[in-house]
Amino acid sequence: MADAGSSFWGPVTSTIECCEKNYAYSSYIAEFFNTLSNIPSILLALIGLINVLRQRFEKRFSILHISNMILAIGSMLYHATLQHVQQQSDETPMVWEMLLYMYILYSPDWHYRSTMPTFLFLYGAVFAAVHSVARFEIGFKVHYVILCLLCIPRMYKYYIYTQDLSAKRIAKLYVATLLIGSLCWLCDNVFCEEISSWTINPQGHALWHLFMGFNSYFANTFLMFCRAQQRGWGPKVVHFMGVLPYVKIEKPKTQ
Repeated sequence: MADAGSSFWGPVTSTIECCEKNYAYSSYIAEFFNTLSNIPSILLALIGLINVLRQRFEKRFSILHISNMILAIGSMLYHATLQHVQQQSDETPMVWEMLLYMYILYSPDWHYRSTMPTFLFLYGAVFAAVHSVARFEIGFKVHYVILCLLCIPRMYKYYIYTQDLSAKRIAKLYVATLLIGSLCWLCDNVFCEEISSWTINPQGHALWHLFMGFNSYFANTFLMFCRAQQRGWGPKVVHFMGVLPYVKIEKPKTQ
């Protein structure tokens, strides 16, 4: 949200500003809460990555957790500067991440193994090139929502074929965090004028970051469980410090 305060990064060049006063707490951070709210996403992705590497899951899940971290870092840069280039470092990884989810979801039943990753790679590269020169605020949102919707049928299929109650609970947490986070994002956008007059700003976009960080973690954990079932690795859901769920596997001796 525009503000007359001093700015280290210069005039705002991004196409989107959230309902938070710019440079309210620091001349180096445009949107303070929207920037710092990405830290939990990085930490959760790091925890997931450590679990993947420690148990030697497939590389696709290492890349997935790393992509979550890249997205969160890109989002921090964007909200800290509100510059167009940094906005691309947030939005482009969002699309790349969804393409990666599509690969993980659909590749097990894809008969032509090289076709899907090649197509998705080229699609991501073309999008990045076009997005670097064109500004399409509404078009980007519609495009991103379509990519998300393409993942839902497959996620639902995995859910109904999974018998483990703990894994199903993770899938429900994934849905819950998505819905609550989306509601926070929507309210921050639609009711910004009213929220700006409140004594305390609930920071809806920052809450969106927080919930989506957990949402990505739950999605990754559920997909790791499903993939481990497909590979016959005997997965089970355990909890770190009795709170945070993760997947523990037992690979056969031959693997």
